[in-house]
Amino acid sequence: MAAFSDLTRATAWVFDLQKFGIKFGLSSTLNLLARLNLPYQQGQYLHIAGTNGKGSVAAMLSAMLTRAGYPVGLYTSPHLVHFRERYRLGDREISEDRLLDLINQVRAAVDDAEPPTFFEFATAMAFLYFLQEGARPIILETGMGGRLDATNIVQPLVTVITNISIDHQEHLGEGLKAIAAEKAGAIKPGVPLVTGAWQRGVLDLFEQRCREVQAPMYVRGRDFRARGGARGRFAYRGLSREYHDLTLNLVGRHQYGNAALALAAVELLNRAGLAVPETAVLEGLNQTRWPGRLEVVLQDPRVLLDGAHNPAAARILAQTLKQTRGNGRLILVLGIMADKDVDTILARLLPLAQTVVFTRPQYFRAADVEDLAARARSYNLEIIKIPQVAGAIRRAQDLAGPRDRIVVSGSLYTVGEAKEYFEGIVGEGAKV
Repeated sequence: MAAFSDLTRATAWVFDLQKFGIKFGLSSTLNLLARLNLPYQQGQYLHIAGTNGKGSVAAMLSAMLTRAGYPVGLYTSPHLVHFRERYRLGDREISEDRLLDLINQVRAAVDDAEPPTFFEFATAMAFLYFLQEGARPIILETGMGGRLDATNIVQPLVTVITNISIDHQEHLGEGLKAIAAEKAGAIKPGVPLVTGAWQRGVLDLFEQRCREVQAPMYVRGRDFRARGGARGRFAYRGLSREYHDLTLNLVGRHQYGNAALALAAVELLNRAGLAVPETAVLEGLNQTRWPGRLEVVLQDPRVLLDGAHNPAAARILAQTLKQTRGNGRLILVLGIMADKDVDTILARLLPLAQTVVFTRPQYFRAADVEDLAARARSYNLEIIKIPQVAGAIRRAQDLAGPRDRIVVSGSLYTVGEAKEYFEGIVGEGAKV
């Protein structure tokens, strides 16, 4: 097949692979890498699974390891605005030319009798890119689950499972233990596990799996912990290290727990021979960026973006909003995926607001604004329906006074379209 010469057409072809849906299994990815003659086993990896916080932990690890001098590769999903966001070397996103080259290389290896899903293709691109560039280590965030996720073909230096809560039950199974069993599939023989899971049944399941494969297991709150302090500072007591005055560039007290997971993983990397000095730890945490998670994009009125896409993430957002409650009103702009636990997400957020503007990102799984509005009628607040995300944000800004807050949330797809909107208006002189 002819190679693409235009990135727009190339990425459109990749996105069209979404027509093959979500397909669990490792064989398609393995066969695609084999046709690329890619010795992926030779790489050094960190593998991160879990329900929430995966991207934040991955970003912290990448920042610390980069400042320790390692040529770190970081593969995350989904992207918010640009496909290039999924692939980072150190602090730099992949270039457009290199992205086009990768798409063409992987596309040439596709067997029409075994078409890959979008995520399988994107994951093959990650392996090809980072191994060609000599990235070390390579941080891989799972797309969904663990056991049959396309990233779960590596023998990592450390496995991180951030936490377990109810999400993606249509794919991972009904109930917490079924979901935990899928995530536990990321635990590898002899590879240490760092986890932020706290439910007794989940920890029992992880401990059983670790015993079976002789993998050491380290649990946040038992083997290591973080304690938040004043003015955004926190302390960490770890496996063998302690830090008493750390600062983190990410907003929200829940990020201290995510930082503890990243710091425990760094301790284990030190034991594995990847030295990370204290200066790199301090600078990395202080300079970590992870857009779309409690991200303030404008002031007067304050506009915050957060991709709270499931009940656990909505609970964290609600806690943060309560802790930072001001004198003004809270205006929510919400677009949620129809296959999520919509009612619980609304129950977490709507009682805090005076106005909600329901919207619908341009993604086939997005819930209809009329359905969202119908579910919200029992709450005592003003309900507005504007299907286009940009229009919904403009309406919220028209309604807001200088002391009010606007929160755009419900899905990373909603947040992605919001970032596109704000990137446009910031260039026109908006106050950041």
